[in-house]
Amino acid sequence: MADPKAEHALRDAQSALVDLAQRWEAAREYLKIDEQRVRHAQLTEEAADPDLWSNQDNARAVTTELGRLTTDLEAFDGLRSALDDADVLVEFAREALSGGEDASALEELLDAVRDIAQHISGLETQSLFSGPYDANDAIVELHAGAGGTDAQDWTEMLLRMYMRWAERRGFVIEVDEATEGQEAGLLSATFIIKGRFAYGWLSAERGVHRLVRISPFDSQARRQTSFASFEITPFLDDDAGEIDIEEKDLRVDTFRASGAGGQHINKTDSAIRITHLPTGIVVSCQNERSQHQNRARAMQILAAKLAEKARAERQAELDALSGNRGDNAWGSQIRSYVQAPYQLVKDHRTDFETGNVDAVLDGDLDGFMEAELRRQRAKA
Repeated sequence: MADPKAEHALRDAQSALVDLAQRWEAAREYLKIDEQRVRHAQLTEEAADPDLWSNQDNARAVTTELGRLTTDLEAFDGLRSALDDADVLVEFAREALSGGEDASALEELLDAVRDIAQHISGLETQSLFSGPYDANDAIVELHAGAGGTDAQDWTEMLLRMYMRWAERRGFVIEVDEATEGQEAGLLSATFIIKGRFAYGWLSAERGVHRLVRISPFDSQARRQTSFASFEITPFLDDDAGEIDIEEKDLRVDTFRASGAGGQHINKTDSAIRITHLPTGIVVSCQNERSQHQNRARAMQILAAKLAEKARAERQAELDALSGNRGDNAWGSQIRSYVQAPYQLVKDHRTDFETGNVDAVLDGDLDGFMEAELRRQRAKA
């Protein structure tokens, strides 16, 4: 006689598969799968052209887009195959239960349902990345705000948090500038996170982040509130080349990176700071081994920032890319991280929260990011 609990689990799994199949069909529409197939065919034809590499920039664009479309379509089609396989597992599990056999077939089915649900959730999240730069790498700047030494320490904590988040997603992080604080932590840091949809994910983090804790720098162990800001620009490797930057508009300063070094930056005498005089934009790089390399990277970041500014001005939508910075202090925070007198991280835009502060500071940020991206989508 079949186990009633096992039969209930089988019915739940079968119902879940019906729901997952409907969600898969919905993904076909919002991900524009049919349009992607047409585009994939066009790019495949272009990639087969023997003269493709006569224009290297175009060839790279074609092969990059083709690779991404191939990955997306294979993942989408693979889920249909997984759903079909799971339907077969339903029959196997039903036969096994009716025959009084062990529950291994049911366990295999339940594992398959969980795996399919996770991947379809990934498709649904991907639909949130509809902006023109969401698939790009991201240039991020952190700046210590109100709170003195605690704010500088908080800035370094945030840098570590985003590094851990990037590692979790398999992204690459390159720290280009880190200015150490007077006593501890960092006054500022500039880093690039490389990975598909890095900008899309991290755009949800733009704003002021607030930390409340017992200060490790206060001899009386009083509670301290400190702030740090997060600013982001899409990395525009291709578009940045369209920006004409004249040497006369630049002030270039060389300096030696401050502090002990090693953890975030390389210690050399070739750090570069470039000020774009017409706009006042300042970029620094001290991660590379030579002055020439630091200058090249700083110019790349400057070009990306100028490209963003130019597009924003043309579209009269500066806030859409750069956001309203506000004051790096009280009243402007997007999220609070409270370690004392209680444990809580809460996003003030979405009300998404968790009591596991340590997990968040260790890079568990996807829930916060996804909640904000969904809020933005609902407003659009």
